Amino acid sequence: MEEVEIVEILAVLDRLYPQAACALTHRNPFELLIATILSAQCTDLRVNQVTRELFAEGADPQAMADLGLERIRQLIRGCGLFNNKAANILATCQKLLALYGGRVPDTREALEALPGVGRKTANVILSNAFGQPAIAVDTHVFRVAHRLGLSGGVNPRRTEEDLMALIPRERWSHSHHLFIFHGRNLCQARRPQCGQCPLQAACKYYQGSLDLETGNHR
Repeated sequence: MEEVEIVEILAVLDRLYPQAACALTHRNPFELLIATILSAQCTDLRVNQVTRELFAEGADPQAMADLGLERIRQLIRGCGLFNNKAANILATCQKLLALYGGRVPDTREALEALPGVGRKTANVILSNAFGQPAIAVDTHVFRVAHRLGLSGGVNPRRTEEDLMALIPRERWSHSHHLFIFHGRNLCQARRPQCGQCPLQAACKYYQGSLDLETGNHR
């Protein structure tokens, strides 16, 4: 795919989702870090409901650590895997206090060394909290990228590399949000709304479902 094609795809998505942005409610890098840890296997809507109460009691690393494991666990029970997430949140807050004076670091290496933080979470923080170009590949980004034929990578890391090679660097961060919105609204996992999608002509998934003999879609 040539650069002009990816730019055209992004232009269509820009028109389709002018509101595309991070959907996790946060006021600072710390809140975004905790919300992103909670978002694993959980919807952003649910996370935002949970963090409303969580941040009322634990607004910073010290306050969160002071809550203790059991109270954090109680406050985040609405999220999946809450036992593991509670342990990671507490350990992360303790590490932020011990190593960074309670501040969230702004480098990938430091972020990925925090409990519960992998490459995707680090990319979310770097991009949304610190304005660094990054593409966080979640299930939506992975699915949309593969259906459009932008990547054939077998895992998120390879997909991220493929997208970084195709998309202009200055558009990495916003493209991530556009793919997420498209994955949630039209390019859904089980029932993609191909008939309503303005990217049919560029979509390998849509073209692959076309019966060449009849011209109809299977």
